Amino acid sequence: MATLRIPDENKTLSEFAEVHAHLATMGIDYERWKPAHEVPAGASAAEILAAYAPEIDRLKAQGGYVTADVIDVSSQTPGLDAMLNRFNSEHWHDEDEVRFIIEGRGIFHVHPREGKVVSITVEAGDLLRVPRGTWHWFDLCEERRIRAIRLFQDASGWTPHYTESGVDRGYEPVCFGPQYFPNRADLG
Repeated sequence: MATLRIPDENKTLSEFAEVHAHLATMGIDYERWKPAHEVPAGASAAEILAAYAPEIDRLKAQGGYVTADVIDVSSQTPGLDAMLNRFNSEHWHDEDEVRFIIEGRGIFHVHPREGKVVSITVEAGDLLRVPRGTWHWFDLCEERRIRAIRLFQDASGWTPHYTESGVDRGYEPVCFGPQYFPNRADLG
């Protein structure tokens, strides 16, 4: 389940209802999907998209998305650091950024125009929709692994528009997991 942190307040939210409600105030949609489909490790992108076709079709109808793909990144991905450098600087897009996490963990930092920066650690089963125009950046957690379904409103995909604000350099890409919440079995 996603964990939301407000670093400037030293505040962490880890219950679904709290995370969902806080993100909603920022216009960000968050859903938690139980693993509804048995997708074997190493399944192809086509197999993943086929398994989640009903959910993808629902999201397409709701948000005007026209295409979906699967991004699969690991520490062995050639050019990983260069790829991450495109995402871990504050930017925004002309369309929504939609991610359903299949495997691994990552961290979105969101910088509202008014309000404090929040970090959202996502893991398998989390669906996040960051609306167009939202200032944010992304990094992988220490495992350097993520596999996710992405949906796009433009078939050519999105282009990052960098803010050059420098805010992103003031926040560490820290991910939170079970070691931070020893009494929360559902985080593992």
